[in-house]
Amino acid sequence: MSTINITNARKDLYNLVESVGLYHEPALIVGKKANAVLVSEEDWSAIQETLYLDSIPLMTQSILEGAKEPIESCIPEEMVEW
Repeated sequence: MSTINITNARKDLYNLVESVGLYHEPALIVGKKANAVLVSEEDWSAIQETLYLDSIPLMTQSILEGAKEPIESCIPEEMVEW
């Protein structure tokens, strides 16, 4: 994670936002009284989705077990009933 002081972040906010979005690397913005982390919208959505799925009882365990399943034993996507 890159670190930038708040004065420089303010001066170069456009490029900072572009960089965070392009490289998916958060930026730590350091202020006098507090710090903040800038993340891309896409990364923030992924974080929120992960937290949501992790909040569902046994969901993490189910995902990990499913990842171990050999692809050959899975049904084709077009046969999945949504």
